[in-house]
Amino acid sequence: MKTSEIINTNTMKHKGYLLIISAFAMIFFQSCSDDGQVLHKNITGKANELVVVISNEFWDGVPGEVIKNTLGQSQLILPQNEPMFDLVNVPREGFKSIFKTTRNILQVNISSSVSEPQVTMKDDVWAYPQATVIVSAKNSEEFESIYTKNENKIMSYFLAAEKERLIMNYNKYYEKAVYNVLEKDFNVTMKVPPGFEIADQKKDFIWYKYETPDISQGIILYTFPYVSDSAFTENYQVRVRDSVLKANIPGPTKGSYMATEKRIIQLNNYLEHHGNYASEMRGLWRLMNDFMGGPYISLAVLDAANQRVVVAYGYVYAPGKDKRNYIKQVEAMIYSLKLKDQEKSKKIQDEISMGN
Repeated sequence: MKTSEIINTNTMKHKGYLLIISAFAMIFFQSCSDDGQVLHKNITGKANELVVVISNEFWDGVPGEVIKNTLGQSQLILPQNEPMFDLVNVPREGFKSIFKTTRNILQVNISSSVSEPQVTMKDDVWAYPQATVIVSAKNSEEFESIYTKNENKIMSYFLAAEKERLIMNYNKYYEKAVYNVLEKDFNVTMKVPPGFEIADQKKDFIWYKYETPDISQGIILYTFPYVSDSAFTENYQVRVRDSVLKANIPGPTKGSYMATEKRIIQLNNYLEHHGNYASEMRGLWRLMNDFMGGPYISLAVLDAANQRVVVAYGYVYAPGKDKRNYIKQVEAMIYSLKLKDQEKSKKIQDEISMGN
């Protein structure tokens, strides 16, 4: 990958990213706790495809521009521009049964008969597992106002729905060989699709990956002692990660190894993961002394019961191909991470919170 491909200037254009991720985390974990079964047709459409039901007049006007600038904006931290969602415009009169089973649907209702502007989110209206949003307003100006106020919630809702679908699939079909090693040797669980193989394993470190002639998806899970809150700062996380990568992930040429690409910003966010203090980081990786690279996402989780930090670092290498869907698949995998001593960890963290 060329240096010019590494620098993604669009990363500075995403407004309110941390708010989106925070809202996304809440929506995602609330969704995952709902075990109710719904009898519907199965959803249709490709991953990250979103149907926008709106008249041509408004699609070509301000409402359409607002939607394109948010749901159609560039996906964060990729070597090339790819949209967050693939938007498919369907006029209201053309919204027939063939489109009603689509996985993600945004309906725009702009009419003088609307009494009050509102945003409604509802799961599984025509299919399962489906995410639908209806935005109602009297006119374009009112639509822009109500949509802008809720744009982070709307984006978070659709993002969470896409991630939950992937995790649902991984829960049904997963590589038991990897799962069993993580459970036995690392006291955690994670579900990755069949085909993932363990490439290397050492004390407090394991690397498992899936490779084809065209792409490579990998996850590196490692742990280190928790000494203080500084363990979750960006500088500390990057320093530990690069040390682990240099020692364990060599490149194809002599003297090459994986490292964090520091010529762009790392997007770092603090959150809760299954009740545990955690941080998420996104950015690009590169091979030092070589020319390979791609996107990564990492999740660092405090395992209070064992006084350690567990890090799941996922990466994608797909030269010449779109990478959005591949990195989102890896993201869903690492977010399936669970601590086996969860109850003990939760009790410790609850006691700390009460003390504060």
